[in-house]
Amino acid sequence: MTEAAEFSVVVPVHNESGNVATLVGEIAAALEGRAFEIVFVDDASTDDTRARLMTLKAKYPMLRVVGHRTNAGQSRAIRTGILAARAPVVGTLDGDGQNDPADLPDLYRQLTRADAPHGLRMVMGRRASRQDSGWKKFGSRFANNIRQKMLRDDCDDSGCGIKVMDRAAFMMLPYFDHMHRYMPAMMRAEGHRVEFRDVNHRPRATGRSNYTNFGRLGDALSDLRGVMWLIRRRRNPGGSDEF
Repeated sequence: MTEAAEFSVVVPVHNESGNVATLVGEIAAALEGRAFEIVFVDDASTDDTRARLMTLKAKYPMLRVVGHRTNAGQSRAIRTGILAARAPVVGTLDGDGQNDPADLPDLYRQLTRADAPHGLRMVMGRRASRQDSGWKKFGSRFANNIRQKMLRDDCDDSGCGIKVMDRAAFMMLPYFDHMHRYMPAMMRAEGHRVEFRDVNHRPRATGRSNYTNFGRLGDALSDLRGVMWLIRRRRNPGGSDEF
């Protein structure tokens, strides 16, 4: 199944032992009947996340487990998973179980539809009814408003982890820490189209978030300057031809 996969689902995880079994089962159920693989990237968890994933491989032959030797962050884990992916189309979702795998087929169909606009390379989720604390939602709205004004990327929910994209297009993007929050802007800077779709969002069942509002805000201000510099310095040739 994995050798001829048409769709790879990449899930970065760090200390998500209580969530991985349910999440693997939900992804497998959502994509049943398709040629797909599931790539979990364990970002050097200190609990038994990796061991739990390994026990699931017997039940789910489409499951692959990749592990970082040292903790490198969510963006690096996503990139590691996409590097390992074998399919031309890749989906990502967060490992905390709040993204709903049932949304993956709709995102995939939207990206690959026959009448898709030329250059469409990513469809990103937009959490219609976000299941987080008021404080956390306030922090995200504040950061999103600043980012939209600076980047004009039309993305009003950069923290949504579920998205489907062309693997080759992703591989052309520059890598930097926290890049997963700037994928729409970077895709568009490369000349690609990005669409958005409302998706489900669920309360966290177990574990705790690895982020805080203040920590995220400090990183965001630094990242914004870097992303704006990258966009300004890019030169788009409009495609290329071989003669």
